[in-house]
Amino acid sequence: MSLDWPGMMRAGLTRLRLRPAEFWALTPAELMLMLGLGAGVRPMARARLEELARAFPDRPRGEERQDGEP
Repeated sequence: MSLDWPGMMRAGLTRLRLRPAEFWALTPAELMLMLGLGAGVRPMARARLEELARAFPDRPRGEERQDGEP
C-alpha cells in the first residue's frame, strides 16, 4: 500500500494545523481518522444480508410475491 505522504503532510499541517512533531507522532490511521477519511459506511455483514434475503427472496420473473405485489 502506497501512502501519499506529501498530501498527508499538507492535510495534517495546514488543514489540521498540527505541528511537525505532532504530525509525525501520529499513525496514518490516526491521521485519516482526524481528517474524517475512511469513516464511510461499513460493508454489509452476513447477518444483514441473510435478513434481506429472507425479506426479499429471489423468485422467477413474473412470479408474484406472497403478498400479491408484483
